[in-house]
Amino acid sequence: MRKPVEWLVNEYQKNLFAASYAICGNAEDARDAVQDTFIRYYTSKKEFNDDEHIRAWLLRVAVNRAKDMNRSFWRRNTCGEYSEELANTPVFENEEESDLFDAVMALPEKYRIVIHLFYYEDMEIKEISKVLGISESNVKVRLSRGRRMLKDRLKEEWLDD
Repeated sequence: MRKPVEWLVNEYQKNLFAASYAICGNAEDARDAVQDTFIRYYTSKKEFNDDEHIRAWLLRVAVNRAKDMNRSFWRRNTCGEYSEELANTPVFENEEESDLFDAVMALPEKYRIVIHLFYYEDMEIKEISKVLGISESNVKVRLSRGRRMLKDRLKEEWLDD
């Protein structure tokens, strides 16, 4: 089963961008990762079982592409870790959403992507395991540690107010 690229762009572009952004930490790299993902779909000859299979494949490619960008020579030598400037790229309806996003983006990458896929993409642990190529127990551990880090960080911010 193959779907037209135009349909996939309309259906999954926002999700792929959000997942890529959670890894890259900036909009430009996230857009590049999404574009590369759709190009890889277009040029691949792979057949898919259903829409969920396509979605999982696209997410895996986008995540891997975003990770590759973070490992690139240019990125390592010109960019630092996540900066506060990058947090201001998305627009939020209220301050709590913005604070939560900032806290999630400040997490180490391995926790940030698992938190994003679980809460923002509504993926199950089994799906996350397949997309990231790690065991289900590892996904659970990363979720637990990421939640704990978020709780500590948000509690500190709340106490500071």
